[in-house]
Amino acid sequence: MRALKSHCRRGFSLAKKKKKRKVFSRILAAITVFIGLALFIAAGLLAVVIYFNTPQNPLAATEQDGIKRGDENEYFVEVRRGESAQSIGLRLERAGLIRSRHFWNLLCRYEKEFIKTGTYRLEVPISQIAIHRILVSGKQILFRVTIPEGVTLKKTAKIMEDAGICSASDFLEAANDPSAMSRYGVPNASMEGYLFPDTYLFPAEYPASQVIKSMADTFFDKLEKLVPSAHTLSRQEINNRVIIASIVEREYRLPDEAPLMAGVFFNRLDIGMALQSCATVEYIITEIEDKPHPKVLFNRDIEIRNPYNTYIMPGLPPGPISAPGATALSAAFFPENSDYLYFRLQNEGSGKHYFSKNLDEHIRAGQLLLKGRP
Repeated sequence: MRALKSHCRRGFSLAKKKKKRKVFSRILAAITVFIGLALFIAAGLLAVVIYFNTPQNPLAATEQDGIKRGDENEYFVEVRRGESAQSIGLRLERAGLIRSRHFWNLLCRYEKEFIKTGTYRLEVPISQIAIHRILVSGKQILFRVTIPEGVTLKKTAKIMEDAGICSASDFLEAANDPSAMSRYGVPNASMEGYLFPDTYLFPAEYPASQVIKSMADTFFDKLEKLVPSAHTLSRQEINNRVIIASIVEREYRLPDEAPLMAGVFFNRLDIGMALQSCATVEYIITEIEDKPHPKVLFNRDIEIRNPYNTYIMPGLPPGPISAPGATALSAAFFPENSDYLYFRLQNEGSGKHYFSKNLDEHIRAGQLLLKGRP
């Protein structure tokens, strides 16, 4: 009887184990199927991502609105202010730089970072994900713009506009904004003379106020290096020196003559003599009256009734007439002492001037120039 019960218990235990194995096998099979299905789906999704992310053939790409071709392997993409990601994707698709704008839209929704306004450089061939990373990075392409020494605000504005940095009107508005003068302590009606002539790197469509700030910051940085004691001077004294520097900038040809020219102007101021600078008359004609640059100044020109005309108005003009560079600024703050009151161009080719102490000598220098020196 006991043997029978023991046999029954063994049989029941074996049946139970078989049942457990069967259930476990079914679960294992289900997991295997699930894993296989998941891998299949993942592989399919990966294949889709790879397909849509594959760089397009650069030879098939074309220029579109806001997408321009540069060299053989580059395109410039402009992201406009307020433009949606969908609009950018549509333009990229039409240009042939991406395979599908729909994949682009999904990518933009997945990524948390937003695309930033600006102009970007793409080296093709390039994947769609790489394009997206560049556009959200904010690392815009920077355009090199050079402002020559001696240019005026109007000419600087045109240079900025031609370079695609900002419009000329926006630049001039920012340069004449009273808040700009207040920020830098400039006692004038504009930032004329306080925007340092240099080579700058700006992104396209950069705010004009930031362009002005960058150029003004550079001016005061350069001034501090050229004239360490400038901080001890009043704003008006600094302004007087900048005005002289702006005139010297338009007058000198040879750098070593700039300090001597500055000394001549200070000598004239000291005795109450008019500065008599042709450059100030040219400023009136070209910048105030918007006329072409004159080849020759006539008596009617030097008689123009204007505060900037230093032939008829004593003292300094109301403000600078150009953007002085380092040479002219240094000359205005460190003029060369002399008894000279006049200077005249002696050699057109070399740019050398003849300096004289009185009017008779100045006139004779003119006669010698006309006759030619032995």
